Amino acid sequence: MSRSGVSVSRVVAADESTFAPLWVASRVAAGQTSDWAWRAVAAGRIREALRRQDVRIYVAAVGGEQVGFVVVTHSPLSGLSEDTAAWIDQIWVEPAHRRTGIAQELLRMVARYAEFAGANQLISCVPTQEKETNRYFARLGFTPAVTSRTTTPGALRRRLAGDEQESLSDLVVRRRRSLRARAARVGLARGTGV
Repeated sequence: MSRSGVSVSRVVAADESTFAPLWVASRVAAGQTSDWAWRAVAAGRIREALRRQDVRIYVAAVGGEQVGFVVVTHSPLSGLSEDTAAWIDQIWVEPAHRRTGIAQELLRMVARYAEFAGANQLISCVPTQEKETNRYFARLGFTPAVTSRTTTPGALRRRLAGDEQESLSDLVVRRRRSLRARAARVGLARGTGV
């Protein structure tokens, strides 16, 4: 138990049913539906994470009530690196309990876990649009290291295939843009101001 009255403990398989409502609340806050989140729980999302050796979930409680959690993993920093890193995959505190030291207590546990796992780097995975969370981690000394960009495998294949594999809809869109640009140039040349 910390000085602030917050207790942080590891979530184990026996805790799945008591942890699930907190995780569902975090997913709803992130924009998913409650139905989707509960289906994920029923499909074993939490159960599978708890079985993995490289995943730890820690929950913070105040007066016996769970109010926040952090999901941390450990793995090599890159595929060819021997250096281990601890990755803060998710951290969430119920809105009513924010700015009360809950996140700090969770992060203290993350630091202890990282040292236990032999990680010499701590990495937080924070979506770019979450400005407040990014500022919070910056105040704690986390610095930008990489820019992660995402796409789907199908979109990458289409881009790599080039013009010969361009889809019909892509061709139509490109043709319309070209025609609009020509019409605008012709209109400007004639002084119509289009």
